[in-house]
Amino acid sequence: VQLVESGGGLVQAGDSLRLSCAASGGTLSIYNGGWFRQTPGKVREIVATISWNGGSTYFADSVKGRFTIFRDNAKNTVSLQMNNLKPEDTAVYYCAAGTGWPGPNNYWGQGTQVTVYS
Repeated sequence: VQLVESGGGLVQAGDSLRLSCAASGGTLSIYNGGWFRQTPGKVREIVATISWNGGSTYFADSVKGRFTIFRDNAKNTVSLQMNNLKPEDTAVYYCAAGTGWPGPNNYWGQGTQVTVYS
């Protein structure tokens, strides 16, 4: 399964962004889907995860109430809606899919940069 992220960019604090992850070469619907992020010198951390059927979600404490994760299995996509962005959300965001919970990590995208300025 190949994953490709889109939707990153440069935004002001308080703005919103939606990241999308499209899968090819296989079906995403049998895997949990997740978003991770990483900043230089730090460990990659889980941001949000959604179960294979969309029935369960997980959010890191730092994004609860601001981020939403959803999926469209018919379109083979997993998306992350990020609202009220903060400068500390600045990172490279990675899409992932797999069997793990809350950190699916069998397949990874290449990452997309999100930069939030104050």
